[in-house]
Amino acid sequence: MKMTRSVPILRIFDVDKAKEFYCGFLEFAIDWEHRYEPELPLYMQISNGDCVIHLSEHHGDCSPGSAVRIEISDAKAWQERLIAKAYSFARPGFDEEWNQVSVMDPFGNRLHFYTAKD
Repeated sequence: MKMTRSVPILRIFDVDKAKEFYCGFLEFAIDWEHRYEPELPLYMQISNGDCVIHLSEHHGDCSPGSAVRIEISDAKAWQERLIAKAYSFARPGFDEEWNQVSVMDPFGNRLHFYTAKD
């Protein structure tokens, strides 16, 4: 049996803020959105390249404050690109030891974008 990929579910509390952060700042695209009824919590899928993340307003799906490691082709270039955006709520630094740039979303979830060392 071969495992392929995992899709993390991250808790969100504000759809507009989530879209601003994930789509505007981190350049993810919204693949789909689902609500059982218009006034009920949102569950959606976002992606950037091969990276897929689910975001959920449902309190029972997951806990805020999660951490996800996402492999990226050039973490340093990604950090520079994010800094150049001058996003009001994040100025991510670069961790040379781990070869990664880390950001925290507005809901306390941490995303670590790393490039594997040879």
